[in-house]
Amino acid sequence: MHIDIDHHRIEIIRGDISEESTDAVVNAANNHLWMGAGVAGALKRRGGESIEEEAVAQGPVEVGTAVITGGGALRAKWVIHAAVMGQDLHTDAAAISGSVRSVLKLAEAKRLSSVSFPALGTGVGGFSVYHCAALMISAAVEFLMTSRSVSLIRFVMFDETAEKAFEDELRLQFSAKRHH
Repeated sequence: MHIDIDHHRIEIIRGDISEESTDAVVNAANNHLWMGAGVAGALKRRGGESIEEEAVAQGPVEVGTAVITGGGALRAKWVIHAAVMGQDLHTDAAAISGSVRSVLKLAEAKRLSSVSFPALGTGVGGFSVYHCAALMISAAVEFLMTSRSVSLIRFVMFDETAEKAFEDELRLQFSAKRHH
């Protein structure tokens, strides 16, 4: 599913984010930037140890911020590590929204045109996928209204529940914005 906003696009697909060929893929990271399970584990397995080594060298960072590293052997040239949780692996709405904004500002600063996101904080962070969808899509729509370089934000969902939650939220937010 996709929705176009001016000359920008938000897409929602089901797949493996480590296979994405957008300019950057987003890692749901802890603030010390070591890569454990879930999305981080998949990116490290496919892209190589250099991604984690580059990330850890930039940490620790504040929760809600992001850093960028090379993509190693991934198809994506860059990995943007969104520090969506602390060492306790707990996250909240402010951390998720802040992380999305930080990732997109970093992508814009690097003049990237496309970014793929997982559902941040819904794995080991234990955050509701429905609340996550509302936060992430809202931040993405708001960002695209003023973006100069980022033209595609893709949400890559690992399972049907997350895919449906993000699709439903995109429909809801987009129809609400069009009718105001």
